[in-house]
Amino acid sequence: MPLVSSRTRLATLSALTALGAFVSVGTATAASPVLNGSWAPFDRCPVDAPAMLAADGLDQAPQCVSSSSPSGTIKLGNTTVVTGKTNLQMGVIQNADGTNTVVGPPAGSLIADSATVPGGLLGLMCPSDIPFITDICRQLSDASLNKITATVESVGTPSDFNQIAGVLTDMPIVRIPVRIHLQNPFLGSNCYIGTKANPIMLYPSNLTSPDFSVERFNGDGSPNEEGDMSRLNMLGSTQTDTTFAVPGASGCGLGLGLVNGAVNLKTGLPSAAGKNSITLNNTQTYLTGLYAPGVAAPDAGKLFAQNWHAAVK
Repeated sequence: MPLVSSRTRLATLSALTALGAFVSVGTATAASPVLNGSWAPFDRCPVDAPAMLAADGLDQAPQCVSSSSPSGTIKLGNTTVVTGKTNLQMGVIQNADGTNTVVGPPAGSLIADSATVPGGLLGLMCPSDIPFITDICRQLSDASLNKITATVESVGTPSDFNQIAGVLTDMPIVRIPVRIHLQNPFLGSNCYIGTKANPIMLYPSNLTSPDFSVERFNGDGSPNEEGDMSRLNMLGSTQTDTTFAVPGASGCGLGLGLVNGAVNLKTGLPSAAGKNSITLNNTQTYLTGLYAPGVAAPDAGKLFAQNWHAAVK
């Protein structure tokens, strides 16, 4: 790394701090609708996507999947972070040949709470004898400047969904492409582990068996043992994945990668498959669809969407 003057380094630090203060404000996102009764877990299902609407009920049956966890952990290289709430939602079209097509919501299938990285920048980059990094470390007496948050973000549509795996153990359920967004004033707004082109590929499976049940309900979400909708409930399992690889950090430090090396060195990235893990506690997974989609042919997808909208409060 080329040497830079103290004045240049201090100017860069000031710019990073100002940028981080701006980024921390965040952007507003549209609130998900509230759905009635048995439709409640599916508030982000893409029922109006063209592929979902086109499902005829004979060759294609439209479904919604929702899976949430209140807490968990993720280990990337040498760093383990306690995670908060996660919520995965997607549309699934079950094809007559036994395959399926996954349809993601417009804003991404996975939404997760931000988690705090233990030790912050002090733990992630310091001590270091790299001139630029050393200057940053000297500023970290302020706890707010030291804090790093990590947020798991979707970067593509899930794939390889296996409905049967949802009720079994040790069988991958769905492949989810993600990246980890690291946020701190000194890291800038474009510091990621994984990218859209080279994402982290999570493929969780049940470590423990879920409690399984089936229910029927009306199109508007109200309970009815003979309703035209059905829902599978797979509740309380611990899900895990230890098979994924993790690439190195990119864009850290004004988006220019000025501190990528320090982040990678302290966290042990890139990290090969088998050295990383994710655990999701007490997962609550639901799958819903028309009880007899063939009866609604060729308009099963349209009726499915109509029922979802009828359940919006």
